[in-house]
Amino acid sequence: MPRKTLHRLLPNINEVLKRSKVKWLKSLASDRNLLQINRHSVSIAVFIGIFTAFIPIPGQTIVVFAMSFWIRANLPIAVAIVWLSNPITIPPLFYLTYQLGSFLTGAEPIDFRITTSWEWFFTVGEKILVPLMIGGAITGLICGTIGYFLVLQFWRFKVKKNWQHRVIQRRTTKKNNTTIN
Repeated sequence: MPRKTLHRLLPNINEVLKRSKVKWLKSLASDRNLLQINRHSVSIAVFIGIFTAFIPIPGQTIVVFAMSFWIRANLPIAVAIVWLSNPITIPPLFYLTYQLGSFLTGAEPIDFRITTSWEWFFTVGEKILVPLMIGGAITGLICGTIGYFLVLQFWRFKVKKNWQHRVIQRRTTKKNNTTIN
């Protein structure tokens, strides 16, 4: 079952709380919805993580924390998913979302070269912000929804497979018990 795999991979919350540097997490642990591993909380966490990864804002982890608290999704999984968008993957993701946003808003995509100056940010940033946000939100909604349903389907598949395995085990145990008697 996916729950057993996730329990094996994720750290035990009681052990984490015993560490002196993370005592502030005790208030987090009081809300068990944020740490439960079940089909609903994990699939919602995947949606939140993927959706937020496509939104071009600084502090995506803070947004994931807030959304997970609000919706009561599994916080560690949502944070892990949003961390998949890193400095290496962000430029191609944001370029594609900018192109999509430009297409959807009817704005002419500009050929821009990123420079690290405030002047560039205030002149070009103003022109690309709206298409980038719209493209990111649309892409995040689509990819997050796909991720949500993939997790649900995978979870159901694993549960069904485990139940079938149990039925087979019961039948073989029953046959072995009847042949011994």
